[in-house]
Amino acid sequence: MRQAEFDSRGSRIRWTEVPGARPARVYVHGLGSMSSVYHAHIAARPELAGRRSLFVDLPGHGISDRPGHFGYTLEEHADALAAALDAAELTDCEVIGHSMGGAVAIVLAHRRPDLVSRLVLAEANLDPSPPVTAGSSDIASFEEEVFVDVGHARVLDRVGPLWAATMRLADPRALHRSAVALRRGTEPTMRRILEGLTVDRLCLQGEHSGELEDGSGLRAAGVRVVTVPGAGHNIMFDNPDVFAAAVAGNL
Repeated sequence: MRQAEFDSRGSRIRWTEVPGARPARVYVHGLGSMSSVYHAHIAARPELAGRRSLFVDLPGHGISDRPGHFGYTLEEHADALAAALDAAELTDCEVIGHSMGGAVAIVLAHRRPDLVSRLVLAEANLDPSPPVTAGSSDIASFEEEVFVDVGHARVLDRVGPLWAATMRLADPRALHRSAVALRRGTEPTMRRILEGLTVDRLCLQGEHSGELEDGSGLRAAGVRVVTVPGAGHNIMFDNPDVFAAAVAGNL
């Protein structure tokens, strides 16, 4: 396990990694998740062997610290991720981001272009105000203190065992602030930032999630959009073959 300070008060972001060649692959999880749980089985596949691979837990999640003073905005998450990559002495990484992690990856590429050479985004949050059916909207519908006191437990009961397995390890306050940040988005929006980037960009959308909104606009901006058959939001579990092929650059 490795760690790096991400604020001025000694808070640390942590990750595990597999040694290998560069460019490194950096896996970034979604809201209430953990990178190793969602991505280690992908990185272990033979077609992805030989690359240095980092499984980073964002602040407030998994094995990383969860300071109460931290804002947990997308920009702050991206800066914390940058601190990890700087400590790992990496540049030009291939960043694989799921859901909120995709939004963080986009912001990272915008703020620190030296760190990102390629983006693989699995159902990334591209727009503020996600649908009311989204898990982040459910969390953000509570006031912060209410969520910390009672909402966290209620949401855990509703989300099902898969997501709850990692969400219960996330700090409730960090979880809420991150969900609110997703609802607020960035300025310009994550979608507009993504369209303006010049690195290789691939967006994966699960077939069961419906068409990616304004996919034609993304394609016009040079973003490749691929619908993954038989998959919902968690593409890496629902169709690991296609997900691994996307990470390997074989789609």
